[in-house]
Amino acid sequence: AIKKHQKSLATWFSHQPNEERQFGPSFSLDAVHVDPVIRESSLEQILKPSPDLTVHNQLQQPCSQVISLQNLFDVDACGRQVKNVVLYGTVGTGKSTLIKKMVVDWCHGRLPRFELVIPFSCEDLSHSHAPISLRRLITKKYQHLRDVVPALGTSNLKVLFILNGLERLNLDFCLAGTELCCDPSEPVPPSAIVVNLLRKYLLPEASIIVTTRPSAVRRIPGKYVGRYAEICGFSDTNLQKLYFQMRLSQAGCSGESSVGSSPGEQENLVEMLSRNLERHNQIAAACFLPSYCWLVCTTLHFLYFSRTVPPSQTLTGIYTSFLRLNFSGEVLDSTDSTNISMMKYVAKTVGKLAYEGVMSRKTCFSEDDLQQCFEVEMKTESELNLLEVFRSDVFRFFLSPCVQPGKEHTFVFTIPAMQEYLAALYVVLGEKKSLAQRLGKELSEVIGKVSEDAVIVLNIISKVLPLRFLPVLFNLLKIFPRYFSRLSGKGRDAIAHTMAEELFKEEDYYNDDVLDQINFSILGVEGPMRHPDEVPEDEVFELFPIFMGGLLSRRNRAILEQLGCSIKNLAAFEIAKAMKKTVIRKGRRGLPPSELMDYLFFLHEFQNERFTAEAVRSLRTVNLSSVKMTPLKCSVLASVMGTTCHEVEELNLSSCNLDARSLRILLPVLLRCKALHLQLNGLGSDACREIRDLLLHDKCVVSSLRLANNPVGEQGAQYLAEALAGNRSLTHLSLLHTALGDQGVEVIAQHLAENQHLQELNLGYNSLTDAAALRVVEVAKKHTTLDKVHLYFNDISEEGKRALHNLRMDRDGVRALVFLTAGTDVSDYWSHILNVVQRNLPFWDRERVLQHLALILQDLESSRRQTANPWRKAKFLRVESEVKKMLGKLQHGTL
Repeated sequence: AIKKHQKSLATWFSHQPNEERQFGPSFSLDAVHVDPVIRESSLEQILKPSPDLTVHNQLQQPCSQVISLQNLFDVDACGRQVKNVVLYGTVGTGKSTLIKKMVVDWCHGRLPRFELVIPFSCEDLSHSHAPISLRRLITKKYQHLRDVVPALGTSNLKVLFILNGLERLNLDFCLAGTELCCDPSEPVPPSAIVVNLLRKYLLPEASIIVTTRPSAVRRIPGKYVGRYAEICGFSDTNLQKLYFQMRLSQAGCSGESSVGSSPGEQENLVEMLSRNLERHNQIAAACFLPSYCWLVCTTLHFLYFSRTVPPSQTLTGIYTSFLRLNFSGEVLDSTDSTNISMMKYVAKTVGKLAYEGVMSRKTCFSEDDLQQCFEVEMKTESELNLLEVFRSDVFRFFLSPCVQPGKEHTFVFTIPAMQEYLAALYVVLGEKKSLAQRLGKELSEVIGKVSEDAVIVLNIISKVLPLRFLPVLFNLLKIFPRYFSRLSGKGRDAIAHTMAEELFKEEDYYNDDVLDQINFSILGVEGPMRHPDEVPEDEVFELFPIFMGGLLSRRNRAILEQLGCSIKNLAAFEIAKAMKKTVIRKGRRGLPPSELMDYLFFLHEFQNERFTAEAVRSLRTVNLSSVKMTPLKCSVLASVMGTTCHEVEELNLSSCNLDARSLRILLPVLLRCKALHLQLNGLGSDACREIRDLLLHDKCVVSSLRLANNPVGEQGAQYLAEALAGNRSLTHLSLLHTALGDQGVEVIAQHLAENQHLQELNLGYNSLTDAAALRVVEVAKKHTTLDKVHLYFNDISEEGKRALHNLRMDRDGVRALVFLTAGTDVSDYWSHILNVVQRNLPFWDRERVLQHLALILQDLESSRRQTANPWRKAKFLRVESEVKKMLGKLQHGTL
């Protein structure tokens, strides 16, 4: 019977939450578990006033009192056998996970001290008040123990009862409140069974381990407790490193399709995390809680290892799931009549602090700041009790001491992004309405009008949310005196318009993109540390509006509903409607690339296809140049742009660290782009195979493709040649500086005859010799549409140049752009060629460029001497001066 019980328990306690399934099947409790630090404590230590939360206390707990899980039931200091153990810890320290691991270990024979383990959830017991006997309670929960239960209390069976989450039960140890009961067959309320087990009146030989939050420890009289033990989480940074190494190095960490994921990439991430921990960075203070270690690993998995990102997987979803794992079903204080959910209380209090910090661009908070947010409305005994429970059980989960020099007496959010998440939650739950109402009277007095106009303004303020482009909401009382003259003589529409313009005024700073900010907060920064006296850069709050959009998605609202934080459908609809016009207007403007990526990310987080489709329909030009396009960002771009099917005039993805996998993810978007910029991406032959598939697709509309400064090579040229042979849309192709060589160009020339649409081909700077250059031009002469071939900066001899020089458009049907001269005149394309050279100088071999420019200068001087026309001489002199200027700057290193 016990073997069956073990098998049943092992199956149940090994179940993974949905949040773990994204990591693959290899993530089991046995594979990635790291035991937290457990410190032996006493009731005196628990009840004494808590010391200041210094970094030393939080990160370096004294090691002399550390006790292992296996030794919890050893004899105490007086030599007495310990039967009842109270294991306590704040939210997120790993109590529930530790108990799950303990049960699984027993099921696999790794806890030989006990012959039978019977776990109970106190949350489960709290829902029933009907009398029931202990034997019936056990068989009701565990049917395999039907034959074992009669032996309880009559045999020497070594039994361990586990009572998880004692704070959910209201226990009364007074005899007047809970009668004595020693018969396992006598029906009594479940709370009475727990009390009598702890009194050792019922089954006195049984061992009991109780887990609870610190605020509920005192509910059990000290005389019934043999040992107090505090779970201190990963207060030893070596445990944090071990956890990261185990979790990020698992075989399933790279997702189900781990093609392209190198072990070196994983090792590099672990190494960067370790460096942060060694510096005692804020990340070490955060990862004192095992649950935050989980969040860091989950976010890194999301950023780096997700090969195919599900459409519903979002950053907001990760944070919402993280809170569900830690707060699902939790009430702040079960003895309080309001029965307020813990997450709802956090949203009202910590959310207010987070929101005010975001509005004032503030990340460090003094004790005065905390008092203003937590104690401003403390009026009743009940409210003070709730605050006390919050301080002891939850405070350190969200706020921890700052580790920056000079800021030791301030608090910061344990994970920086959590501040912006809670600020967004505070807004969408409507908790800031009272603030707007308090401002109403003052606003109406400042405007000097009746309250009607003030209500219009406040309606705008309460509905229109600040987006990524204006993270800071202006202090309205400061705005109004400045705009008083503009507002006073106008009607309600004008006031509304003026206020909306002021609210969405552009900021003058430039932010890194949103995922880089998350990355920075987790992995830190490589390089020298900032000097303590150096003025820090402005804090950036760009996640706030992204989280605000994400919280309105149906999935996240459903999870928040489980946490006691309900966002009404009407509120979500009103907020979305108010955001729409501003979002669309912002989208039409030419945003800098990183801001545009954030804008796309915001739309992805919102998870509303109709809203997104309306917002991106106006995006005809998408410029993301120099944004590092990870697989995640590519998936976000594909997901957002996939809500519509409109053609995109231009997509600029130059210098974006793209590879073959990125192009595969982006294929649905690339098919709809007319002008496609893929320069400077290190695209080799594998990527060219993807580009071939793109150009041969029957829905491809790409007319202009720029692949300059990519290591295409001969094999890549083979794929591109096949694409040219079958493509029907391409008119302009740039293969400038793509290492084609004579062989690569020869392959392209062979397939060029099959193409019927190409008009311009750039083969500059590809080390071509006379034979290859003349071969491609011969093919171009017979081509029906190709009229321009760029061949400058190649190894073409003077004879080859003369042969190419004799080409005439009216006779041969093709122009070969080789140099800046056209006989005794300047080429019409001289400025184009020099511009190409100037744009690409940072990526080209400077010595070779110097040689070519010197040859071009000689060519110009020779042609100038041959002409007698003074106007042509003047044109030559002008071009010569431009070339000399460029040469001079190159030689002096200023270009």
